[in-house]
Amino acid sequence: MGERQDRTLRAGLVDTTPGTRAGDGTGDAPPERAPCADGSEIEAPTTPARSPAALKTTAGQIIISAIGVIAFLYFARPVVLPVVLACVAGMTLKPFIRWLSCCHIPPALSAAVVLGLVVTAAGIGFFQLGRPALTWMNEAPQHMTDLRQRVQKIFPRLAHFNQAAAAVNNLGATEEEKKQAQKETPVVEVKSSRSTGSILNWTGTLLVGIGETLVLIYLLLASGDLFLQKLVRVMPTLRDKKSAVEISHEIQQNISNYLFSVSLINFGLGIAVGAGLCFMGVPNAAMWGMLVAVLNFVPYFGPVAGVIMLGTVGLLTFDTLWQGLLPPAWYLLFHLLEANLITPVLLGRRFTLNPVAIFVSLIFWTWLWGVPGALLSAPILVSIKVVCDRVPAMSPASELLSR
Repeated sequence: MGERQDRTLRAGLVDTTPGTRAGDGTGDAPPERAPCADGSEIEAPTTPARSPAALKTTAGQIIISAIGVIAFLYFARPVVLPVVLACVAGMTLKPFIRWLSCCHIPPALSAAVVLGLVVTAAGIGFFQLGRPALTWMNEAPQHMTDLRQRVQKIFPRLAHFNQAAAAVNNLGATEEEKKQAQKETPVVEVKSSRSTGSILNWTGTLLVGIGETLVLIYLLLASGDLFLQKLVRVMPTLRDKKSAVEISHEIQQNISNYLFSVSLINFGLGIAVGAGLCFMGVPNAAMWGMLVAVLNFVPYFGPVAGVIMLGTVGLLTFDTLWQGLLPPAWYLLFHLLEANLITPVLLGRRFTLNPVAIFVSLIFWTWLWGVPGALLSAPILVSIKVVCDRVPAMSPASELLSR
């Protein structure tokens, strides 16, 4: 017995601290025994279990870190948002740079060509479709008045209901008070200086953000794989280097394929909806088709906004109810076809995400960054899904994000 204990102590594999021996009732678990070459047994080291205090400390640190990251993303959005937009756009346009590099074109020149073509196409589309949109927005008060009259004409009971509600509000009032209320008209004061200043500030901020994003996109495209090479150098082990390269390439490929596929689908949807509206006789059909295509990039809320918008346009254009419902019904038909057949076939199960996760991501990023956050919610969720699939420790999160 003394010989075995001496051998065990010399091996350094047993803890001589009081209260840790097997059978004394004070340790976490009895020590395991491992056989030796001569047939004897030695006590193997035991892994101490984490105390509840340590687990609470770890959970508290995770929660505090998450709150800190969210606060940073919210208050630093003028700086962070252009960077994220540039990274997503750079990963989307990266295949074109690689294709031009195969033609022995330098990355700086190919980045300038690709970015110039994208900016030119976006500018032509804005000026061709933006002018009728601005005209319609300037005439929005008159459109709302016409819409109210059309609704009252189509639904005459609503007019009687409004009259009854007004009569209930006037109960108990004298004749003089009723006449005075009819004579009084609300006075609307327009503070042009403040509204003009806010519009100018908003426009200036938007133009600065667009300029920063374009410069960052060019730098990311022109630098090639420089940042990936830097990331590989700082990784400590060969396994980490390979994992970083695989995750980076997979995120880039998935986001590029996802955005290209969704863009083609939405572009085709806009063409189909615009052609149908033109056939129905709706004015500015191309503008409405392109607006529907842009709104379809936003999950859930975009299609709902498109149906409401085309329903308003239909009621303003046609005199009867069934004709007014034709534009939103036409768009809803193509949206259901796209969401349930075309998109699953083209994207496949590779980009199949949990609908609840998509909805929560949409709400979160919209609250955090507004409309740009709504557009970025799906690419960000795809990137998170790729990282969770590649990192074994994040496999539970990957399972939650999957359908």
